Amino acid sequence: MERAILHLDMDAFYASVEQLDRPELRGRPVVVGGLGPRGVVATASYEARAYGVRSAMPTAKARALCPHAVFLPPRFARYEELAHRVRGILARYSPLVEPLSLDEAFVDLTGTERLHGPPEEAAREIHRRIREEVGLSCSVGVGPNKLLAKLASEAAKPGGIRVIRPEDVAGFLGPLPVDRLWGVGPQTAARLAQHGIRTVGDLREVDAGVLQSWFGPAHGAHLWRVARGLDDSPVEAHREVRSISHEETFPQDLLRVEDIEREVRRLADRVSARLGEEGLLATTVSVKIRWADFRTRTRQVRLPEPTDHPFLLVEAALGLLRRGELHPEAGIRLLGVGVSGLVRATFRPVPLFVSPAVPAALRAVRARHGPTALTLGFPEEGPRGYTGPSHGKGPER
Repeated sequence: MERAILHLDMDAFYASVEQLDRPELRGRPVVVGGLGPRGVVATASYEARAYGVRSAMPTAKARALCPHAVFLPPRFARYEELAHRVRGILARYSPLVEPLSLDEAFVDLTGTERLHGPPEEAAREIHRRIREEVGLSCSVGVGPNKLLAKLASEAAKPGGIRVIRPEDVAGFLGPLPVDRLWGVGPQTAARLAQHGIRTVGDLREVDAGVLQSWFGPAHGAHLWRVARGLDDSPVEAHREVRSISHEETFPQDLLRVEDIEREVRRLADRVSARLGEEGLLATTVSVKIRWADFRTRTRQVRLPEPTDHPFLLVEAALGLLRRGELHPEAGIRLLGVGVSGLVRATFRPVPLFVSPAVPAALRAVRARHGPTALTLGFPEEGPRGYTGPSHGKGPER
């Protein structure tokens, strides 16, 4: 059976949500991202992109390019709400939906023709329903595999539908720049350009053995395959999460230990919440520190038992923070807390010194009243009786 894969990409998602919620912003340039001097653009509306504003651009540069734009901080809870509604629409058409981010997903439509008609018809229905039921614009691509579906949705932007049939593959891929292919980054593209190869059509003319002599057996074989639009990777409805992390760059350098520790507590709490949402426990905790001069250090520790308990994750993160010289006087511009070694929460060890009911209670309150409805209120000196991991004491019950 010939595969039919759909790729959905929401158009300028964060900015489009802001324009949806505030109709007075429609048709105006909108930039969503960090607003401080070190802020970075997360998404720009197409009206702002016309002035050269792009994602990952420093906000200061975006302001210089488009000073009359409306600059807004992100509202992730709202974006997650609408992303959930979009995924609900996709789930009506296939059980195989692979979210890549809040605004992007693959859907395997193979074998769904009896229920939803040909893939092209299902794509049109999905496109229409998202616009009518969610109120947002999206781009949809359909192809015989994930690679071609992704490239098709890029070609359909903004707000269109593009279907690539097997007989269309060579003609569609040929004119594209080689860096549009998966696995062709700046270095690979530069090396190919040295050999006069700039388009996918050029790359398709190169023998597999030659590519392997240039790039090694594995990468050379990969380039030969993607140049022909070959990709057998499956749509994975439940991709295994390998790590979870949250990090933040601060508008002003942190210089006080109490401020640094407060931020680490907050980040660890966010990681704990994500673990609960995913039904996972962590066996390793890491802390990332970046000073004002961009020196960066990452430390990690293995936990005695897997956990998602916010107090235990905070304890481990603070222990890592206090290990060695912190040098707060040098100014800390970025902090991050991450977890890895994740396992399914089929069995949750009961901690001795903290209440095991805390994670579930936090999740219940936040699910009902929003992610910011309840935060952990640690005293400045740490939980009662807690003076650091080296003393062997746990946080307050």
